[in-house]
Amino acid sequence: MDINNLIIENIDAPHELERIYRKDPKAFKKSFSRAWEQNPDSEVLGVWYERLHFKEKAITEKSSFLQKDFLFMGLLAVLAGICTRVIFHFVEQEAIAPINLAFGIIPFIAAYFVYKNPPKKRVIYSLAALLLVSGIYLNMLPLNDKDSIILAYLHLPIFLWALVMLAFTGNDYSKGSARLAFITFNLEYCILYASMAVSGMILAVLTMQLFNFAGLDIKDFYFSNVILFGAAALAIVAAYLVSMNLKLAKNITPYIAKIFSPLVLVTLLVYLITVIWVGKNPFLDRNFLIAFNGILLGVLAVTIFSIIESDSDEKKNISDYINVALIVLALIIDSVALSAIVFRLSSYGITPNRLAVLGVNILILANLCWIMLSYMRFLQNKSGPSAIQDAVTEYLPIYGLWAAFVTFTFPVFF
Repeated sequence: MDINNLIIENIDAPHELERIYRKDPKAFKKSFSRAWEQNPDSEVLGVWYERLHFKEKAITEKSSFLQKDFLFMGLLAVLAGICTRVIFHFVEQEAIAPINLAFGIIPFIAAYFVYKNPPKKRVIYSLAALLLVSGIYLNMLPLNDKDSIILAYLHLPIFLWALVMLAFTGNDYSKGSARLAFITFNLEYCILYASMAVSGMILAVLTMQLFNFAGLDIKDFYFSNVILFGAAALAIVAAYLVSMNLKLAKNITPYIAKIFSPLVLVTLLVYLITVIWVGKNPFLDRNFLIAFNGILLGVLAVTIFSIIESDSDEKKNISDYINVALIVLALIIDSVALSAIVFRLSSYGITPNRLAVLGVNILILANLCWIMLSYMRFLQNKSGPSAIQDAVTEYLPIYGLWAAFVTFTFPVFF
């Protein structure tokens, strides 16, 4: 018997319709259209119509959305490449500071997140105003090598990245879960961008070598017009791919956190024992103090990413104890660095560099203490792992505010 007739005959027998469907799904679907046309008022066939066509409809809608998303990303990537190349031209002429290159990338990443997750108008206006004011202020600063100006250049990207966080989180900027997602995005973004950048560098080397064989030196042209454009455009593409939940970066980040945490811990312990053995003194050696603070920032970053990528259940594992050891190590490093900075301030006087380093060390010390207390409560079963993540995410805006403070006030006062 024709399946179309079987469907019509069993229109009031759902169990029998299911049996017919499972016996030959393709034939059922092919014949169903005629049965549906003949009985458009049947509620049973209406349910079957949605069942058979819902997936196709969903895929079509998703494909349409992805296509629009992709086209917008492509437009932003091209604009980022062009803007970066134009800015680089003025940098070459020494008309503006090199840090302006950040404005060829960061506003476009922010624009992509605003497009993908549209926030309230006041958030958009705030973002646009802060980016505009930052750009104008930066180019009002004199082009010289004063410490306060260099500090502004160093802190501006941190402030701009805080604005990217605002664009990423949108209306949920006050929620810890949104900030947590942003930290995860950063790790996945760095991994993906680095992977693609390595591939791009290999292609660049091969291209330049091929032209060398032809007797043409294209290094300067290729860097200014291809590599620079590609690096800026790739920053937008990487943000798009991470936001599309690319499995490569998402699957590898937990393993990187688990592998690097113990390696960093062991390496730094050996390093600190060695420098103590050879008699290095951060109180007297300025370069060693700078390196010490660099190590502190590295340990803080590894610790944060380890916490973010750790399992969110109530069970404790070896990773938690490694994280605690890293925090203890970071607290020791920060305490020594802070003591050395205070010593240098009292001995040699106040300078912009010393004040900036003092401020960031105090901020890091407070953050580490908060994380440490949260971890101790977790290990004592007095709180869950979410309290540890809150200690990380709720503190993030403070770093952005400090970066803004240094950027906008130090050149004025110093």
